[in-house]
Amino acid sequence: MEKITIIGAGNVGATCANVIAQKDLAREVVMLDIKKGVAEGKALDIWQTSSIKKFNTRVTGVTDDYLKTQGSGIVIITSGVPRKPGMSRDDLIKTNATIVKEVTEKVVKYSPDAIIIIVSNPLDVMTYTAYKTANKLHNKVFGMAGILDTGRYRAFLASALNVSPKDIHALLLGGHGDTMVPLPRYTSISGIPVSEFLGKDELNKIVERTKKGGGELVGLMGTSAWYAPGAAVAQMVEAIVDDERSIHPVCACLKGEYGLSDVYLGVPVILGKNGVEEIIQIELDEEEKKLLTESANSVKKVLKILDDMNIL
Repeated sequence: MEKITIIGAGNVGATCANVIAQKDLAREVVMLDIKKGVAEGKALDIWQTSSIKKFNTRVTGVTDDYLKTQGSGIVIITSGVPRKPGMSRDDLIKTNATIVKEVTEKVVKYSPDAIIIIVSNPLDVMTYTAYKTANKLHNKVFGMAGILDTGRYRAFLASALNVSPKDIHALLLGGHGDTMVPLPRYTSISGIPVSEFLGKDELNKIVERTKKGGGELVGLMGTSAWYAPGAAVAQMVEAIVDDERSIHPVCACLKGEYGLSDVYLGVPVILGKNGVEEIIQIELDEEEKKLLTESANSVKKVLKILDDMNIL
């Protein structure tokens, strides 16, 4: 790919740029930030590792100059503010939706054909914001959450079982965070169901830890994670650039799948050169259907708050 742009050169954006560059997924990676010198400095730092890490992708940074992003094939949006003390959920939604809307408008102006990947939180709602703003086909606008959530889930399982994380295959559905829907029936280690290794109580503890995975890291570091989120976005980019048609859990727009419509939610999809090539509908039991419906309703409540703000 000729050019990939990352909006926001914070920890997640910079980590994502670093991983994409090391994989040589584009001729150029552009990082853009509103803070003067931040994107330029981090881009220069990454580029100076090119001879050490043996990659050719040119990494450049700019301050609020969207013209330099022109012609991007993929744009990753990480912009937004974290929730601060005294800030209500509604305040966070309004602030970040306003930011994501403005950024998306500029992205589409200079890269009308780009696939847009959202990382900004609250993820499901910000992806919806970008979709409504971009006026693109829904397969071209989607969010990163499921790969991060399953990455955490698989890491916790690998630690509990003392096995390689590469051997663990897992799937989670639903919203990003507390409303995610675990699917132990679809979790296996080299094809062996996880239930052969762990009892229900042990597995539930790991699932609950996964749901609160982001909060655990904030509690330890005083800030949100960046290594795993950055790597998760880069995996999505790789699937698109290489037209892998590989299956990943992605925050995608549902149009009747799983009995749900007009809501962005985490589901397994085939990722390829056109973005979301297909949403995969797996068989769910009654409890799993109930949890997925509850997750969707939770997201819809937040979408209603956003709609009532008349930002879009």
